[in-house]
Amino acid sequence: MPLSPQFKQAVTVAITGASGALYGLKILDLLQQRQDTEVHLVVSPSGWLTIHSECDLTREEIEAKAHVVHAPKAVGNCIASGSYPSAGMVIAPCSMHTLASVAMGFSDNLIARAADVTLKERRRLVLLPRETPLNLAHLRNMTSVTEMGGIIMPPVPALYHRPATIDELVTDTAQHAIELLGLQQAERKQWLGLGKQAE
Repeated sequence: MPLSPQFKQAVTVAITGASGALYGLKILDLLQQRQDTEVHLVVSPSGWLTIHSECDLTREEIEAKAHVVHAPKAVGNCIASGSYPSAGMVIAPCSMHTLASVAMGFSDNLIARAADVTLKERRRLVLLPRETPLNLAHLRNMTSVTEMGGIIMPPVPALYHRPATIDELVTDTAQHAIELLGLQQAERKQWLGLGKQAE
């Protein structure tokens, strides 16, 4: 499946079975607004369970946020190949199971395979691991992914812009994740310094 000529790049978004489905959904919304990016979506079976427990959207409404939807078992789909042009991949949220699969190179489903391809092609891979506290296996897997070129971005909320709602917290984190893919987010609030407080 070739990249449609109307798009400049493709991005893969994966949602797995950790709490925090809102992060993945917000990333989908922001990417959809770009109009220059073909969005591919893969949701694990556990990801769907978490989505249905954390939000009221239907599966059809969620899949409509992407241009292409892939089944997690479809390891032969386009995003499983380095020949498919892609700006990168974000896994949000990233379960510890998926983190381990990426760290160990287990390409036993499309999410892990697409992440493996992203790393081998030296493209941007951003993981939003959602777990606390972290045990040693979690930390070592994060180190392994980092050593391979991946970016570990725990969804720790920024508070300097004084968010008033959960949506504002989630949006800032989602914008940050997209920027780590190399895609600028013009509307993200920036830290401009303390001003007089820093003097």
